[in-house]
Amino acid sequence: MTTTARPLPIALSCGEPAGIGPELAVKAWETLKDSCPFVWLGDPRHLPSTAIWQEVRTPAEAVDVSATAMPVLPVEFAADNEPGRINPDNAQGVITAIETGVALVTSGQACALCTAPIHKKALIDGAGFAYPGHTEFLAHLGGDTQVVMMLASPALRVVPATIHIALSEVPRKLTPEGLRATIEITAQGLRDQFGIPHPRIAVAGLNPHAGEDGAMGTEELDWIQDLIADMQGGAYVLSGPHPADTMFHAAARARYDAAVCMYHDQALIPIKTLDFDRGVNVTLGLPFIRTSPDHGTAFDIAGQGVANPSSLIEALRLAQSMAAST
Repeated sequence: MTTTARPLPIALSCGEPAGIGPELAVKAWETLKDSCPFVWLGDPRHLPSTAIWQEVRTPAEAVDVSATAMPVLPVEFAADNEPGRINPDNAQGVITAIETGVALVTSGQACALCTAPIHKKALIDGAGFAYPGHTEFLAHLGGDTQVVMMLASPALRVVPATIHIALSEVPRKLTPEGLRATIEITAQGLRDQFGIPHPRIAVAGLNPHAGEDGAMGTEELDWIQDLIADMQGGAYVLSGPHPADTMFHAAARARYDAAVCMYHDQALIPIKTLDFDRGVNVTLGLPFIRTSPDHGTAFDIAGQGVANPSSLIEALRLAQSMAAST
């Protein structure tokens, strides 16, 4: 007799409680319920007063609970919460929720981790947080692996080879070794977590018109095109360097599965223009699946009930899809 494996829930860490994370979790559950079961890791005191939730002792219980209430695996925080007002006393609770989520996924109790937005200064002020951001902390928890950031939506997947640095620093920080690693990690993630056996990756040029044969910059001639030629073949299809201004119209997007771009805005402007509300942050290179909504804590609207849950819903759905592909 064949038995069907019991589905695993997604672990959803609460993020900064004074932001929109708690109310978005409730809205996401109201939309998804048992079609995409998740367990919320946070302090129930921080949920909206109208939330329908139920405490669970283990993630496994969340699958049964999800049809009628949002499953909550409580994480103790030091203080109550006031939407829009940061309390550094709660910083350690935010960190503990993330650590708990990673532990649940790596132990096989959850299929993926989805993280609500954090506020780095609050973590620094309240708990001496020593990492530049969420992704770097997760890379540490995952064994100090090398990771890349992908922004994904139904319309487009993009990966910036350099991220949060000044534009003037990009030519110095962009190296053959770094770009090669970004392409390799992207290809591996597309194969292993998106179920694309032979992913097609388009690489943008650094300069306008991809340098136009050296008239607008020489990095493409000096090393980028040679690196792409050297990496061609094997388990993925690579093309470029392409002029970034012709890479993102519909016909061009149909020719690749992901675009590797050279700097932050080159990657994020097109995806946020095409699909602002449904963009999802995916961390590739971790030994587990991690997604996150592509927005911040939005303190200015926290607690008002007007925050849009679309990105979190898509992040949870994408985590579920990626888990099914592994």
